[in-house]
Amino acid sequence: MKISIITITFNAERFLLGTVRSIMEQTCTDIEYIIVDGKSTDGTVDIIRQCEGNVRAKGIDFKWISEPDKGLYDAMNKGLQMATGDFVWFINAGDKLFDNTTVRQVVDAITDNLDVIYGQTLIIDSNDNPYGERHKIAPNNLKFKHMINGLVVCHQSIVVRREIAPAYDLSYRYSADYDWVCKVLNVSRNNCYINGYLSRFMLSGISAKNRKASWIERYQIMLRHFGLIRTLVAHLVIVLKYPFSKQLK
Repeated sequence: MKISIITITFNAERFLLGTVRSIMEQTCTDIEYIIVDGKSTDGTVDIIRQCEGNVRAKGIDFKWISEPDKGLYDAMNKGLQMATGDFVWFINAGDKLFDNTTVRQVVDAITDNLDVIYGQTLIIDSNDNPYGERHKIAPNNLKFKHMINGLVVCHQSIVVRREIAPAYDLSYRYSADYDWVCKVLNVSRNNCYINGYLSRFMLSGISAKNRKASWIERYQIMLRHFGLIRTLVAHLVIVLKYPFSKQLK
């Protein structure tokens, strides 16, 4: 059983090495590691070249490209096209696998009829200092219906059978990951929850920097997958909860 771990990067020389090391240090090396670089102009490509031999020396299949793309999700589609593993997993530049046994935990959980393995996420800053868990905690029985509450499982903590992994919809600039997970869970047969952290997610993504546009896209995605009535009810619940959640902070 092989896991294709895909890292998307662009001008990330400060963060990429830590991400690569988190892959190299895994006790289980049933890994195909793919880096998709968007034609970086800093030292990112030099770092990839320097790491290439060391990654392969660990017994990990390694491939990479560096070319212009149309944005994050176009690059992620390129990674999916390059992947040949049984499952795909996105750990982008700055993000890390939680510890060196993480891939082993995932591989050990896989069975023939399993399509999704997922877990929790530790949020870190750009200096690797932990913030804590995400505001949205992944449920221990993740289903498509849970996505009406938003992206309840972090994209870096969901591992998907490649056969059911769709291409990202490039009509969304900020929230195609939410749409992608909805599509995955709508067709997955069985989902396995690992009760623990699977990734360390660095809080600095494009959706965080463009929050309003991301919210608008997520509303459109909810309409597409759940219809008007369920979407409006879900947002009403959020509005009613918001004053109380502010008071608890």
